[in-house]
Amino acid sequence: MKGWAVQEAKARFSELLMACDTDGPQLVTKRGVETAVLVPVDDWKRLQALAKPSLKALLLSKESRTNIPVLKRGQAKRRIVEII
Repeated sequence: MKGWAVQEAKARFSELLMACDTDGPQLVTKRGVETAVLVPVDDWKRLQALAKPSLKALLLSKESRTNIPVLKRGQAKRRIVEII
């Protein structure tokens, strides 16, 4: 995977797109830090199909995601703190 500095990626964006299409994913760095990856759309669709359930579906599901018991309102015991 070739790395592109953000300035180079901006200046040569059409080349970045062509490299992505022919060579696969392209890494973009900002100040030497890996920041983004440009991937071909077919790879993106394949990755999206593999990511099941999606984060949105997981957050909106009615199923419980934990085994933490939640007491009904008024059933919790309160601690009494004595101030001396």
